[in-house]
Amino acid sequence: MKFRLAAVLYLLPLLAIHLPVSAAPSDDLFLAARDAARAGDRVRLERLAGELQGHELAPYVEYWRLQPELKNDIDASTIRSFLVRNEGSYIAEKLRGDWLKQLGKQQQWDLFDAEYPALVQPDQELSCYALQSRRVRGDARMLDDAMPLWLNLIEPPESCYPVLEALILEKRVLADGVWTRIRRQVEAGRLAGARYSMNYLPQSQTPDAKTALTVTDSPMQWLVKTSLSNSRMHRELAALAIGRIARSDPRMAAEQLEKIEARLQAGEKGWAWSQIGWQAAQKHMTEALDWFRRAGDVPMSDEVAQWKVRAALRAQDWGTVRSTIEKMPAALAEQPTWTYWLGRAYRAGGRTDEANALFAKVAGQPNFYGNLADEELGRAITPPPKAVPPTPEEMSRIESSTTVQRALALFRLNMRTEGVREWNWGLRGMTDRELLAASSLAHRAGIYDRAIAAADRTREEHDYSLRYLSPYSEQVRPAAREQSLDDAWVYGLMRQESRFVTNARSSVGASGLMQLMPATARWVANKIGMKNFQPGKVNDTETNVLLGTSYMRMVMESLDNHPVLASAAYNAGPGRARRWQADRPLEGAVYAETIPFNETRDYVKKVMSNAVYYSALFNGQPQSIKNRLGTIAPRTADTKAEELP
Repeated sequence: MKFRLAAVLYLLPLLAIHLPVSAAPSDDLFLAARDAARAGDRVRLERLAGELQGHELAPYVEYWRLQPELKNDIDASTIRSFLVRNEGSYIAEKLRGDWLKQLGKQQQWDLFDAEYPALVQPDQELSCYALQSRRVRGDARMLDDAMPLWLNLIEPPESCYPVLEALILEKRVLADGVWTRIRRQVEAGRLAGARYSMNYLPQSQTPDAKTALTVTDSPMQWLVKTSLSNSRMHRELAALAIGRIARSDPRMAAEQLEKIEARLQAGEKGWAWSQIGWQAAQKHMTEALDWFRRAGDVPMSDEVAQWKVRAALRAQDWGTVRSTIEKMPAALAEQPTWTYWLGRAYRAGGRTDEANALFAKVAGQPNFYGNLADEELGRAITPPPKAVPPTPEEMSRIESSTTVQRALALFRLNMRTEGVREWNWGLRGMTDRELLAASSLAHRAGIYDRAIAAADRTREEHDYSLRYLSPYSEQVRPAAREQSLDDAWVYGLMRQESRFVTNARSSVGASGLMQLMPATARWVANKIGMKNFQPGKVNDTETNVLLGTSYMRMVMESLDNHPVLASAAYNAGPGRARRWQADRPLEGAVYAETIPFNETRDYVKKVMSNAVYYSALFNGQPQSIKNRLGTIAPRTADTKAEELP
């Protein structure tokens, strides 16, 4: 229940988990070793390492000993000895990645090339070091493989700059490509990166540092004070300035562009209009599609193209929906979101067979658009047949897995971040039977989020009672009934909020199963007359559920008793949910897809899909997501939603 723009849920290591394995006597020593490593106390760490030999997490202690030495030209044989002894483990992957980064920084390419193929999951920094090494070796294909980074890697790590600069030096990227990259960076709000990229331009097109800063940070000031010449630099900077103005005031940007568009070339003018259309679409302005049309056929980034479709959806302009999706890059157009909406556009145009073929591509997927596609094809939404429970032998094999044992030990020690990484590492390559056994094990241990993570990965054999767990029913179900709330919706929201981690804490301070912000918790406690409420009580399960469901009811009553609006409000605030309504009735799926905040848009779709499956599991009946989404009534002058926190 909060707006977390581009935020990731950070779970603090506070969760007390009832594991089937009791704390080992040496656990305190292990935690002391971790603290010594953090403090840089090498003497104490070495002493504790000797006492922890044989502990299930001893490789972590050895990692803490080795990792700081990577900068000190540590003997490669020492590192390789650790990697061989721990081959295939998460901690070996982590040390190998750390070592490779150090080798890349030192340009020790022979050692780098020998070890890099063994890395399972290279990040972008290491991928760029690998490209650097290939360039040193004279690999002619390196530049071809690096080209996609030019437009896609908007905020590169340090290791990628030599790769990008190689594309300039070898003339694979010329001035047009540099300006395109600058535009993408400005779109993404990476202004310092955009100004840096200007250094790749030909000298005649490179603005001085002061001008570049003024254009990105004070665009109106630059436009007003500058007498535009016909130079490429001035035209491009003018387009960038228009794009920056559009972020706060699309209409003002349109007025300014109309004054200067005669001096711009088609590509510059088209891009500027696309920026105005994009920003207007996110603000649900009726002029958005007209401004997009003035952009013509200018190439658009994926983000801008998607918002053109969303603007068309709100306007019910199915022709623009169709034409825009058809022009998207294949990888984008084939996403379930745009496959579904292209199908709807085809159906609106009478192309029923083509529409059904598109719906069939995503139908059956356990997600928002898979659910909608099922209903377009006349299929009810039901969980698949429940898989046979894991056998004792299957459970025993999972329990004996070293990775699983380490993950459980880390959870036991409240080292949740490390436990999640270790657990997820162990899920790689598991069969459905192994995943179901792992999910069952985590469920029994009370690590509900990891149980869901494992069950979510099955491909043929499924157990939706694990995928859609409903713990704490003795608190949740009565609270939902007391507030006259659909318990499937409550669980659907809770699953998305916290994955049933009772002490989950978000990056903005929301806490508990229902992720209550401190101010909201206090406000609700006061409204319902809860006596002696203290902030620390928000993580008590019963208190958290009582406050959360009470707030859900208040939000529902203030927003037409509509769960889509209430879900959006729970995440982003009731005032925003109300402002995102249109001035006419809006299909629930269109409202959800056109929510301006990426996190809230994804959140609402997942909550509503979750609720469908919970309802099917609770009631044993096929479900309709379209009935749940319904129609969003036109926005009114009612201010009740504005009054809620």
